[in-house]
Amino acid sequence: MEEDETNLQSFLRWAAALGISDSPISDCSASTCLGRTLSVSHFPEAGGRGLAAARRIRKGELILRVPKAALVTSDCLISNDEKLSAALGKYPSLSCTQILSIALLNEANKGRSSWWYPYLKQLPQSYDLLTSFGQFEIEALQIDDAIWTAEKAVHKGKMEWEEANPVMCELNLRSQLMTFNAWLWASATISSRTMHIPWNTAGCLCPVGDFFNYAPPEEGERSGNSIDELLDANTDRLTDAGFDEGVASYCFYAKRNYGKGDQVLLSYGTYTNLELLEHYGFLLQENPNDKAFISLEPEMHSLCSWPRESIYISEDGKPSFALLSTVRLWATPMSKRRSVKHIAFSGNRISAENEAAVMEWIADKCRALLSGCLSTIDEDMLMLHIIDNFQDYTGEPELSPALCDEIRAFLESNHVTCGGLSTKLHVSLKTRRAVYRWKLAVQWRHRYKRILSDCISYCTSMLDNPS
Repeated sequence: MEEDETNLQSFLRWAAALGISDSPISDCSASTCLGRTLSVSHFPEAGGRGLAAARRIRKGELILRVPKAALVTSDCLISNDEKLSAALGKYPSLSCTQILSIALLNEANKGRSSWWYPYLKQLPQSYDLLTSFGQFEIEALQIDDAIWTAEKAVHKGKMEWEEANPVMCELNLRSQLMTFNAWLWASATISSRTMHIPWNTAGCLCPVGDFFNYAPPEEGERSGNSIDELLDANTDRLTDAGFDEGVASYCFYAKRNYGKGDQVLLSYGTYTNLELLEHYGFLLQENPNDKAFISLEPEMHSLCSWPRESIYISEDGKPSFALLSTVRLWATPMSKRRSVKHIAFSGNRISAENEAAVMEWIADKCRALLSGCLSTIDEDMLMLHIIDNFQDYTGEPELSPALCDEIRAFLESNHVTCGGLSTKLHVSLKTRRAVYRWKLAVQWRHRYKRILSDCISYCTSMLDNPS
C-alpha cells in the first residue's frame, strides 16, 4: 500500500508537469495536479479508487483539464516510434482499436524507458470484461442472450489478437506481451478507459481523467441526446466531459452540485448491466438503464415496427412501449387489427379483454424464462453469500443440486481441491480473479431475474386491478 501511494504521488507530479490540473488557472509549477478541486479517494462500495470533491463544487463548473499533449493516442505513440510506424504500415487492415492496443503493448514493452511509464504503472493489472470470461463464467450467466454476447466477445477478442500477432512479432515484444492474456489487458484498457476524440474512433487514454467512476445518466438526460450535447442552462457549457478545441484540452465539468468529500462521477452514457460488463467490466446493483429483453413469437415480428432492442422489460419491471404496442396488436383478432393499429401504436389500451391477454402473455413469457434457468432468485442470493465467503467454503450438504453442481463445476474448471469439511480452500490470485468473475455472472443473472419477477408482479397487479 505504501508503495502504491508513492507511485500515485509520483504520477500526480508527472501529470502536473504536463499541465493536467483541477484548477481553472493553469499552473505548471504546481507539485501535484490535484488538491484544489479534486482528490484521489477510495470508495469500496462504489467503484474503488475514484475522485472526491476537495471542496464544494457547483454544477457546470470546470473541474479538470487535460491538455492534448497529455492524451495517449495512436497518433502520438506512432509518431514517436519509427519501428512501430513501419510495422503498422505493413498491415493497413487493422482497426483503430487494434492499432491503439498494439501501441499500448509496445509502450509496456519499453518498461521504464517509456515516456508514459508513470501512467502505465497506474493502469489496472487485470480487467473483468466479458472477453476475459472462461467457459464456466459464461455458462454461469444462464440467460441465452448473455451467453451469446459473452461468447461473441471472446471470439472477437481472439480474432483481433490473431490478426495483430504479425505486427507484434515484428516489434519483438517480450513473450509475455505476446500472449492472449496480454492482448486482453490492452484491449480491455482501450475498451474501458478511452474517451471520445473527434479525430480517431479508438479514442484516447486520458491520464487522471480516467480516475472518475461511472454514474448512469439521470432521468432528464436519458431522454435527451448524447451526453456531449447536454448543456447546463446557467453556464451554457457541457456538464460532463469532452475535447475542447478552443483550449486544446479534454475538459471535465461537474454534472451536479457536490459537497466536500462526495465522489465526483462521470457518465459514459446509457448502458444495461450486460453492456457495462461487456465494455467496462463491472455492473450496477441499481441501474435505471437495465433491461430484460424479450423474444417475440414468430408471428409477431411482422406486426412490430420497432427494432429488437426496443422489446424489453425495464429495470422497474414494466414492459416497454414497443413491447406493449406489439403484443396488444397481436392479441387483437386479425380481422380487427387494421382498425385498431393506430390505437396500439399510440400506446393506448385497445380493450379490457385485450389488455388482460397482453398481461397474461407477458407474465407467462417471464415465467418461462425464469423456469428455464438452472437456479432460482433465492438460490442466486445464497450463491452470492457462498462466493463472498468462498475461501471458508467447506461444503454444505443442504444446498440444492443446482448449486452443488455449479460449485463443483467451478472447482473443477479452476483446478481447486477441497481437502474436507473442516479444511479451508487454498485460493491463488488467479483463482480469486475467477471467483470475482463468477460473482459478476451471478450478480448479473440475479438482477436479470429480479426484473422478470417484478414484471410478473406488475402484470398480476394489472390483471387484479384493471382500470
